[in-house]
Amino acid sequence: MDQLIRKKVLLFDRLVEKVDQLKKQGKVVVQTHGVFDLIHPGITQHLALARKQGDICVATVIKDKDVRRGPGRPIFNETLRAENLAALNLVDYVTLVDDETPFECVRVLKPDVFARGQSQNERDHKIHEKIFKQEKELYFGKSKLFETGLFSYSSSQFINNFTENYSPEVRDFLKNFSEKYSFNNIVDRLNQLKKLKVVLIGDGIIDEYHYCEPMGKSAKSNLVVSRYVDHEVFAGGAFAIANHVASICEKVQLVSLLGEEDSREEFIRNNLKPNVKAQLFSRSDGPTVIKKRYLHKYLNQKLHEINYLNDQPVNEKLEKKIIKYLSTHLPKFDLVLVSDFGHGFISPLIYDAIEKHAKILAINAQTNGANTGYNLITKYHNPNYACLDEPEVRLAAQAKYQNIDEVASSIRERLNADYLITTQGKKGSIGVNRENQINRTPIFSTRVIDTVGAGDAFFAYTAPCFAQKMPLDFVSFIGNAVGALAVQIMGNKKAVEKSELLEFVNALLK
Repeated sequence: MDQLIRKKVLLFDRLVEKVDQLKKQGKVVVQTHGVFDLIHPGITQHLALARKQGDICVATVIKDKDVRRGPGRPIFNETLRAENLAALNLVDYVTLVDDETPFECVRVLKPDVFARGQSQNERDHKIHEKIFKQEKELYFGKSKLFETGLFSYSSSQFINNFTENYSPEVRDFLKNFSEKYSFNNIVDRLNQLKKLKVVLIGDGIIDEYHYCEPMGKSAKSNLVVSRYVDHEVFAGGAFAIANHVASICEKVQLVSLLGEEDSREEFIRNNLKPNVKAQLFSRSDGPTVIKKRYLHKYLNQKLHEINYLNDQPVNEKLEKKIIKYLSTHLPKFDLVLVSDFGHGFISPLIYDAIEKHAKILAINAQTNGANTGYNLITKYHNPNYACLDEPEVRLAAQAKYQNIDEVASSIRERLNADYLITTQGKKGSIGVNRENQINRTPIFSTRVIDTVGAGDAFFAYTAPCFAQKMPLDFVSFIGNAVGALAVQIMGNKKAVEKSELLEFVNALLK
């Protein structure tokens, strides 16, 4: 990299110091912020107008890990994007920033002027409504917000038109979908979910990821010896689903089960979103469900898993206590979600109470290594919506090779459900309604880091959509878009936020 360009690219902390010094010298500092994947005429016009608003123009470039602009993005890695901007005379300083919390860099940097394009401004107000309406002072303080104008250029449009991240079939699907549902329509529909009162009942899980580095084969046993490197702990299962739902609904009630032998209650409560209220029951004869996965540190390949749990049904006394709580509180909620991992929490009597008192009921009954063949969706009846993956549907129907459309329709009829969506991994998803109409939606993910939790995120977003009577094709699209974001997250490290979903959808449909 050229020495002059190198001097313009600073670490964020160093740029904060530099901006503070410049402001003390009486300089007016203008900040512009984005991905800057392609430097096209719209970008240069934006930078030129931003530059005129002050003495110094700084550009904050979103790091690769936080780019949510659709498939195959970013085209260029963060280092190249920063260097590309630094090569322009219009920009004085460039830095790379995290963007997990949008506009956090503006809050810290405190520029005199924060410049955005008009279309970017309109999009941000839709996607980050809370920031601009309720938290504007927190993030932007005394910074002047300046619009640089409306240009008919978009990086996402260029990239979508001139790259082939998707097959012709997927591109045709997106074209047809965008003609039926505009981005503004999608925003409006998702905003309808805010006021839904949602309760989630299900097995909470502590997910531990232990990262290892293989060293060699044991001399005395047929096993691979690995060296411990690091580990992470996530709130998974129903805990993760509650956090996903809390991204789109303002008030979420969680009902779950802990174990007194190793409850992890403090960790769980600390890792639930502020708008999730938790009613946590406790069994004395086991731990909170803990799943330890051992992974190759650098390849992210799972090597081994150990489960800590007592999956026997809860005792009669605790069961009655849970039923009493549900009978009292469920009528207060618009939507009841059941997330059954088959780990001993949801008994037939508990489900009967749920079905009796739920206004709208959505169910996800999972098949996993701890319950294969013993936790089938067919033990349930009369849900409004059921969400399963293809192996779960086939196992429930005892139909290994039959046409999946017929299998899914038969399971929906057996459950007496209004809707059933079957996720199919790389093949996307199929949905079936009470009239046995089939809807197919392709997969939108082009990069997969970890599939754990992706189905939970799909369920968390699609169930509230159905509760608001949204069309099957729309709900399936939202679910697949959420899934595409979820598979880019390691385990249940974080929830898929509504703002991330809208950014992804906005880029997807251009």
